[in-house]
Amino acid sequence: MQKHIFLDIGNTNTKWKVQDEYFVLPTENFEFDKLLDSSKIWVSNVSEKIFNFKKPYVCIVESQKKYKSLINAYRKPKSLGSDRWLGMIAAYEKSKDNNFIVIDVGSAITIDLVNKSGMHLGGVIIPGLEKIRQTFNNFLISSDESIIGLGKSTEEAWTIGTFSMIPSTINLKIKELRVAMPDAIIYITGGGYSKIREFLEFDHNHSKNLVLDGLEFYADSMR
Repeated sequence: MQKHIFLDIGNTNTKWKVQDEYFVLPTENFEFDKLLDSSKIWVSNVSEKIFNFKKPYVCIVESQKKYKSLINAYRKPKSLGSDRWLGMIAAYEKSKDNNFIVIDVGSAITIDLVNKSGMHLGGVIIPGLEKIRQTFNNFLISSDESIIGLGKSTEEAWTIGTFSMIPSTINLKIKELRVAMPDAIIYITGGGYSKIREFLEFDHNHSKNLVLDGLEFYADSMR
């Protein structure tokens, strides 16, 4: 029996899951012929790369107004990135009627808040590290990106300053959200997590493949 494939295409990396095996490639190197034969491919695509999806066994997943009792806050539900929606679906299934927050640290950083009734209360989008660093193309990045504190050169100062914006902004937003929902469970995903995890000032659950998990939950609900 051919298996279903779950495919998460992001701006930087493409991940996919076949049964319990996970795979990843840079999106610029990914093509559909990299995949094994499958009876159906479930796809979340937020990248700018153009693919030929016109195949009967490919299902492109878009954000919807509702998944079970999870309600999308966007006035135009499909305008919410499918990766954010699927991350919320996964957290919804994992949180068991608790308030939760989903943070995705990718090319852009997103934070979404959902209450225990399943109501998505909205979210924020923050430029990712590379986007921030592109604001001044004449500033170089230090070869040592792990440095913290104060820089002794323009390269070090720019490297430290731009990097510190990411965890600082996330910490500030989580502190704000937890005033209203101190018991919210926090889920973090995305390829940039490993760089910032030691600077996060709150308890959280790291889910490396949260979007793929959400895609599988969504697919199961549609069968």
